[in-house]
Amino acid sequence: MEVIQVPAFTREDFLEGTAPYEFLYQFFDDKFVLERMTQRVSEQARKVRVTGFKKAFGEYVKKQRALSQPVYAMSVTQFEGQEIELTTGPWRADEYGVSIDEDYREIVACNHPILPVMRLCNIDTGVEKLVLAFRKGRQWRHTTADKRTLASRQSILELANVGVAVTSENAAYMVRYLHDIEGLNYDMIPEKQSVGRLGWISGEGFSPYVDNLVFDGDANFRAYFESVRTAGSFDTWLDIARKARVQDSITARIVLAASFASVLVGPLGCLPFFVHLWGGTESGKTVGLMLAASVWACPEMGRYIHTFNSTAVGRERSAAFCNSLPLILDELQIAKDKKEFDKDIYMLSEGVGRTRGNRQGGTDKTPTWQNCILTSGEMPITSASSGGGAVNRIVEVECREKLFRDPRGTANAVKRNYGFAGPLFVQQLDEAGIQEAERLFSRYLVQLQQSDTTEKQAMAAALLLTADELATRWIFTDDKALTLADIAEFLRTRASVDVNGRCYDFLCEYVVQNRHRFCGESDQNEVWGAIDRGHAYIVRSVFNRICQEQGFNPQAFLSWAKQDKKIQTREKGYTMTKRINRAPCNCVVLILPAEAPETDELLPDV
Repeated sequence: MEVIQVPAFTREDFLEGTAPYEFLYQFFDDKFVLERMTQRVSEQARKVRVTGFKKAFGEYVKKQRALSQPVYAMSVTQFEGQEIELTTGPWRADEYGVSIDEDYREIVACNHPILPVMRLCNIDTGVEKLVLAFRKGRQWRHTTADKRTLASRQSILELANVGVAVTSENAAYMVRYLHDIEGLNYDMIPEKQSVGRLGWISGEGFSPYVDNLVFDGDANFRAYFESVRTAGSFDTWLDIARKARVQDSITARIVLAASFASVLVGPLGCLPFFVHLWGGTESGKTVGLMLAASVWACPEMGRYIHTFNSTAVGRERSAAFCNSLPLILDELQIAKDKKEFDKDIYMLSEGVGRTRGNRQGGTDKTPTWQNCILTSGEMPITSASSGGGAVNRIVEVECREKLFRDPRGTANAVKRNYGFAGPLFVQQLDEAGIQEAERLFSRYLVQLQQSDTTEKQAMAAALLLTADELATRWIFTDDKALTLADIAEFLRTRASVDVNGRCYDFLCEYVVQNRHRFCGESDQNEVWGAIDRGHAYIVRSVFNRICQEQGFNPQAFLSWAKQDKKIQTREKGYTMTKRINRAPCNCVVLILPAEAPETDELLPDV
């Protein structure tokens, strides 16, 4: 190897001229020689008392590179099969990956082709995301990441989960590359509006029926989103639905009406509500849900329809994703915690999820929705101890008979033909359509409020009747719309919704059932109180336990019972003193109902 002679540079050469720097720069393309020559020239600099030579040479290199910038400005991505050609500036982007020359060496940002191909702007949040195309091998793949992820060398490591070759070593340069290439090609990269949910979008229309709208939500919801589409024949589906409305049970008409009613909840300013089908197995409840889902989407289980085998958080996020479309959940009996499900009913029917904090000290966006929740199971969704608010928000339909004459044929048919009726219904809901819906809703609501049902039950029923009448006009054209008489039997009365009234009935029955515990005094049995002249004296601690075990609030009941004269009390408080087992104690004095008149034909005493 030829020995390279290093000229003797003076102090003035280092401080006032450029000769030492020009000498080294000629070796810039040979990093090995450059490093050796830099060491030798640095020794000369120290001998003539010049410090910081390497730093000064680095600045000289930057200046020379800057002068040659026009050359880099002409550089473009040279990936085989790329869908867009972008200017790369100082970066090399070819089949070997992405790299840049810096500090006398080549630095690799990524060892395979990668580039941004689309910019997404979320309609709801305004958050921008980039769609990145990358190739490892022959197949191009795509992933979507928000700008915040791509702006930090820590968070960009998440791209490794989808196959991008980013590590803690090259993360900082990957961030720089993506930032630079987007900045150089801002107008070249196509931009589209995006959404992470279904349903009404203010000022835009109805997702997913807005043109050029791209899904940018959670990857776990992509299959959910893509299930909302059309397949098969609209005429075939219409024939199936008409037969179900005419030949089969009224329940099939109700679930169809609930599916359409879901998109009216928001425009008519109503609260979300439940329609729950329950009854024995093989009654066709699941097929009913499939028929309802086929209005909008693929009705196969696991696509648009899901089950209760999920957590409360999962159900909340699913409701927020569906937003205006119906949330459909099958098989209540597999819910993990049925006792706690009353809380889920309240949460889902309020249309607002839990507010959660984030790492930055603020809060995440609170999820919201305005829709109908369609459910099914082998049992009612509420129990005797369910709160009045939970009962009030549910239209429960007992399936005593089979819903369909040919459930298997109906299920197979809607699996092949679906997704047509929903877009047609939404298309009709322009300004005039919404006004007509408001007129019908107001008319039905007034009529229902004159009955013995509650305000919330009347609202849900009015929505069902309004949606069914509009669907009958716009889609089915069969004059088979639901009537008030059809739906009245499924609505709760004010008395049945009152949780305290149900608690009183339960306590009266409980006392009769456990009469041996209310004997007042016993040496053999545990005594809970006494029965005396139409009054049940219940030891206060026992009363609290009985109520809490059944899900009733003892304090709320006592307050109601005192006002309604269902208990006997002192002037203050809710108890009276009574001797139980020969010792005085505080008791709740429950006034038992009087015997019914003889005309009720009581059975003889046993």
